[in-house]
Amino acid sequence: METRVALIGIVVENPNAVERLNGILHQYGRYIIGRMGLPYAKRRVSIISVAVDAPADVISAMSGKLGSLPGVSTKAIYSKVPAAEEETP
Repeated sequence: METRVALIGIVVENPNAVERLNGILHQYGRYIIGRMGLPYAKRRVSIISVAVDAPADVISAMSGKLGSLPGVSTKAIYSKVPAAEEETP
């Protein structure tokens, strides 16, 4: 299956959503290349970037699940790098 490289930007305004957010990220852990979180205390938000390499439908599903959490906003940005074939063991 073809995969895409993408970045999912996440803004967390509700600290109560963090546990569920981390659960979703764990669920999709096999697709995550890396993540970086920045707490911004002055504005009481956290900003998280998650780099992924996954099929487009998986990226969309992950971003949608994260964005459906109360107080969480997401946006996925896709690379223009040509799609890659998923490796089979």
